[in-house]
Amino acid sequence: MKVADVRAKAFAMPLNDPAYPKGPYKFYNREFIIVSYRTDPALLRAVVPEPLEPVGDTVNYEFIRMPDSTGFGDYTETGQVIPVSFGREQGGYVHAMYLDDEAPIAGGRELWGFPKKLASPSLRVEKDTLLGVLRYGSVPVAVATMGFKHRALPHDKIRASLTTANFLLKIIPHVDGKPRICELVRYFCEDITIHGAWEGPAGLELFQHALAPVAALPVLEVLSGVHIVSDLTLGLGSVVHDYLKR
Repeated sequence: MKVADVRAKAFAMPLNDPAYPKGPYKFYNREFIIVSYRTDPALLRAVVPEPLEPVGDTVNYEFIRMPDSTGFGDYTETGQVIPVSFGREQGGYVHAMYLDDEAPIAGGRELWGFPKKLASPSLRVEKDTLLGVLRYGSVPVAVATMGFKHRALPHDKIRASLTTANFLLKIIPHVDGKPRICELVRYFCEDITIHGAWEGPAGLELFQHALAPVAALPVLEVLSGVHIVSDLTLGLGSVVHDYLKR
């Protein structure tokens, strides 16, 4: 293979059999619950990288079912998003993510810098309850519950919440182990269609695990639970801060 062929062909690892195709990456009937809770603000300040700043003392814990996503397939994801500000811009910093599918793990980390790790999350309905469970190996790490479709929410309000900025810390090491890329990335969800949105009573329990430390941001008070079904496109990002540039 010629050098020019490598340059023309290369966009993801491995060269001859990439873990995921080129985008756009569209998601259909994406179902998720978001349980918002209060935690220790000092702990938030310790994990949110400058120049981002935590807004308040809240964390959004999410369970997401993605049954139909172009290029990434059918999978489930869970993790923590922290409300932050970037200058005057409000958004969410994606702090931790756990999922059960190789393609979105590889694509999410390589393209955007999503902090994705392999685990076993699930989201399903048990009679009158939405149940989200994260297991790391055989160990339960997070359990979220929510009343099923108790009160409908205005679609315009939910659409506005999904169009805010999202921030990621993208790290790619050099061959000597030092960081070659260390950037703050901003991305947006696009082409959003809301099929339904509801609120209801919610609960959240986080358990200590050495390799899935979601409980490092402990639950002090559950504030709300939101259940959303939507279609959307995951927009490609832009670099808003380079940590290696002096």
